[in-house]
Amino acid sequence: MNDRTLIALPVYNEAVHVKQVLNQVLQYADDVLVVNDGSSDGTECVLAEFDNHIRIETHVMNLGYGAALKTAFDYAVRYGFDVLVTIDCDGQHQPGLIQQIAAQIDEPARPVNMVSGSRYLQSFDQNSAAPEDRRRINRQITRCLNEKLDLNITDAFCGFKAYRVAALADLDITESGYAMPLQLWIQAADLGWKISEFPIPLVYLDEERSFGGALDDAAMRLSHYRSVLNSELSRRGMKERFTADCGKTIG
Repeated sequence: MNDRTLIALPVYNEAVHVKQVLNQVLQYADDVLVVNDGSSDGTECVLAEFDNHIRIETHVMNLGYGAALKTAFDYAVRYGFDVLVTIDCDGQHQPGLIQQIAAQIDEPARPVNMVSGSRYLQSFDQNSAAPEDRRRINRQITRCLNEKLDLNITDAFCGFKAYRVAALADLDITESGYAMPLQLWIQAADLGWKISEFPIPLVYLDEERSFGGALDDAAMRLSHYRSVLNSELSRRGMKERFTADCGKTIG
């Protein structure tokens, strides 16, 4: 990676995974930021072992996945990085792909503002089966985004992404939870970002991971996602609407 690249990991109660993930990430990156989003399970103690090797931003209380990513965005802009790569800390993503996904930002044939990892763009031997409700909701929301925003993506919720940092300053992220990527897609489309996808393996190590409260119910989660999408469309003065039947042509 020739550009100045920051690798950021949003972390909440990942004491079980964070040491192994960081040991792998540090093999492929010099500048690593961990956003500790109010962890209370001993994650802070594990991070202290890496004190001389990583940067840490701490939320005193848990603010949410989207809020942790926004902190990473703001940090990358504030400290003048060229490329930001975000990678989850639950073992789903492969640190060995960090340099490849970052390089796609300045691909000579097609430089882009964002490279979004996709678990459904290509089949890998090590793929696992996604929990059915997550796969179904992802397919429906992805289809809606493509229909309404003229996108051409295959995975609306993958957290493994690379961004051109100069473009991040144009974002206005207010969604603090797991629906933040949906706000991001709408803003990226509205801003005319150039976007590409990068195939990554589909790996689920914790199929029972909670979304928090009522969002663990699939129907409630889908309704919440649709509400966030429509709220963001209204906020930006866009005429499209995500209706209850949007994307249901997919089985």
